[in-house]
Amino acid sequence: METRYLKTLLKVVETGSFSKAAELLHITQSAVSQRIKFLEEHFEYQLLDRSGSELVSTEAGRLILARAEVMVEQEREMEEEVKRLGQIKRLSLCCTPTFGMAYLPAVLNDFILQNADLADLKFIFQQPLQAIKGVHENIYDLAIIEHCDNLDLSTFQTHSLPIDELIFVSAPQLGLPAGSVELESLFTFRLYARHDGCSSKQLLLNNLAACDKTTTDFQSVFISDDLRFTLEAVLAGQGISFVSRSLVAAQLECGSLLAHQVLDFQNTRLRTLIYSRVRRTDPLLQKFITCVQAVFDRKNQEPNELLRACY
Repeated sequence: METRYLKTLLKVVETGSFSKAAELLHITQSAVSQRIKFLEEHFEYQLLDRSGSELVSTEAGRLILARAEVMVEQEREMEEEVKRLGQIKRLSLCCTPTFGMAYLPAVLNDFILQNADLADLKFIFQQPLQAIKGVHENIYDLAIIEHCDNLDLSTFQTHSLPIDELIFVSAPQLGLPAGSVELESLFTFRLYARHDGCSSKQLLLNNLAACDKTTTDFQSVFISDDLRFTLEAVLAGQGISFVSRSLVAAQLECGSLLAHQVLDFQNTRLRTLIYSRVRRTDPLLQKFITCVQAVFDRKNQEPNELLRACY
């Protein structure tokens, strides 16, 4: 059986309409009806319940749909594998600035060493929603994002990576004690924060809202997506920031920055690698994923070159 019939059934159930399915498939409504009729005659069961305002699948239809999704997905994978035969090795990836600064140099070093014949490697930093959109639109082969738990990633193939811990950081000259601090003690300082759309900013806003506070309770707020600038400002004693611990590991180790936790603050976020399901058999992509996992598994990981120096 040609998969176009199964694809048509899937699209009809997805849209609940012959006309909408026809529009999305770029065929006539009559062609959609004929394909559904062919399937129902072939299986000798009614696959769609036409009694309501929207078309829904019958019990037999649900059985066929479950198998159809697998078959269509396998066809996509097969087409992708054939396309890759003889192609020049290319990889396009997107990640958040935090992952890019804290981990990407080590990942790329391992990946390039293992794939000397790689012809084209592109990477860009984006906020989570832009990264997800880019993978969905095939602009990027994969993305690595930090996020709160309210993102729907069900349409992607995903790999969960170690969670990311966020902390407030300050320079020793500000006089804040390391470790647990009262939230009120932070409000006397300038806050360096990210723009909206960054999960660290969203997590901070959620935490403040739970305490009936906002960023306006800080002495002042400086908004910037330049993490390097933010770190330099905090290191110079110009204020505090709520950042990933991985981003400031070198400075915490040598004492040029101090870490602070607020009691009852949610200080972790998820970190996930995502890519299209049809790329799950792509060997180059899988090699990159292995390199990402290896960097996280590596004990006593060296700080990356961007953050190695203590200011």
